[in-house]
Amino acid sequence: MWRKAKVMDQTAAGQGTIKKKSRVPGVMITQFVEEIPEGKSTPDFTRKPIAMTIQEGKLAFFKAVITGHPTPDVTWKRAKGDLLDPEKFRTKYDQKTGEYSLEIMTVRGEDADTYKCFALNEFGKAVCTATLNVIEGKRKRQEYLCGVYNPAEFRKMLRTRAGVEKCEKKEETIDAKFWELLLSADRKDYERLCAEYGVTDFRWMLKKLNEMKKKKEEEQAKYIDYISNLKHIEVKGDGTASFELDLVLKDPSSRIFLYKDGDMIPFSEDMEMKHQLKQVGKKLVFTIKDLLPEDAGVYQVDVEDVNVFSTEFKIPTVDFLVKIKEVKAKEREDALFECVLSHPLPMIIWIGKNSVLEAGEKYEISVSEDKLVHRLLVRDCMQLDRGIYTAVAGIRSSSAWLVVDADTDPRMNGKKKVRKTTMPVYKAHDLRRAPSFLVPLKTHTAPPGYECYMSCAVGGNPAPRITWLRNNVSLNADANYYISNTCGVCSLLILRVGPHDTGEYTVMAENRLGRAHCSTWLTITGNIGLDTACH
Repeated sequence: MWRKAKVMDQTAAGQGTIKKKSRVPGVMITQFVEEIPEGKSTPDFTRKPIAMTIQEGKLAFFKAVITGHPTPDVTWKRAKGDLLDPEKFRTKYDQKTGEYSLEIMTVRGEDADTYKCFALNEFGKAVCTATLNVIEGKRKRQEYLCGVYNPAEFRKMLRTRAGVEKCEKKEETIDAKFWELLLSADRKDYERLCAEYGVTDFRWMLKKLNEMKKKKEEEQAKYIDYISNLKHIEVKGDGTASFELDLVLKDPSSRIFLYKDGDMIPFSEDMEMKHQLKQVGKKLVFTIKDLLPEDAGVYQVDVEDVNVFSTEFKIPTVDFLVKIKEVKAKEREDALFECVLSHPLPMIIWIGKNSVLEAGEKYEISVSEDKLVHRLLVRDCMQLDRGIYTAVAGIRSSSAWLVVDADTDPRMNGKKKVRKTTMPVYKAHDLRRAPSFLVPLKTHTAPPGYECYMSCAVGGNPAPRITWLRNNVSLNADANYYISNTCGVCSLLILRVGPHDTGEYTVMAENRLGRAHCSTWLTITGNIGLDTACH
């Protein structure tokens, strides 16, 4: 029977208060009493407000879902100012969805700030923060590029844009996920993580990280004798993904929990469930099967109420344009596998007979300059090299046989044949292709006043020109819709849905080789069933 984890980390922190850690990263809970009566609880966030980057003149809002008994009082504050202007700042509570929200009308540069949400009842309080970044309008950017801004004005602009072009981020503005990943990361990955989360002060980061590591080691010491060999999540040739660590518990009965993006997920000791834990001696191996795009996220392993490992699973939007094919070679010849991807990747995983292959004397692994063509050369083929080989890109894979024919020349019987190396000539592939939808639009319903986000993935070479339409009218120049296209992932965001937004939404992708489109319906009240169609 699955047992719910103990939710908070209780540590004395001053007179009459107990600091607790929420299962949602970035939420801090303070308990006011030593013992909470049965049926009562301190406030906590089941969904915290998320950081926003928004263009000037738009509506910005933060939303949170909060639990606690008795029902907490919820208030909002900001770091650099107040929220007293009722025409500018509005707070709401939706009884149907349980959402508390803060709306910021007609956002300006000076609204860029760190916003805090407080939930308070008689047993404790919960606090979390979210940042608002403001993108200034085209006119101001153009004026700056033309030299209208002088250096003093530019420095002022940097201060007000709160992180868009800011040189350093304060600790409270950095996503808590950054620290969770950094605590379990290899040192070689520090620079990459800092770049992803906008941390530019490397010396400050190292100092803060050492402090957090020391604190984490003290917490882990309550339950753990030994932890090492942390291996981050990676996709395997059998279509699963796994991560592992060596762990020795002080008390073998201590419970182990698995979380994804802060939510507890069940696992089994066999492959009956999507998530599995296999324990061999001190080694723990977590496996995820039937991989889907929604499996991407941050996975955490906790022992009782202490985190011991965090790893992030990223899934690139990529597929095989040309899959690897069966290769036949004679003994002592070389064999070449080759594939072509729909999107560039610096490297893919090659697997031979269920083992990950590494470049060396036996295997040569290479990639073309455009990062689309990947090759595996198996040198000096022998009978033991025959079998199935697999190329893994993201959560996609392609497999083919290597067939090794024995040398039947009677003159060589009992003699070692001189190795014959044959390097197949690389045939240029025509990478041009008409647009197609790798991931189609999904159906959508939304109540009035809420945001609606649509997205799809488009492939094609040359890169297709993307047009969004509602009821056959182009939206590309409509300022009410925020449209983006990042590496073929096309998205449309409606910040505040109104009755006029209902209708059929279509993404049109076009290049000189052809055209493709994908459509869906958005219904505001949810009364009409939705269907999608891709062509």
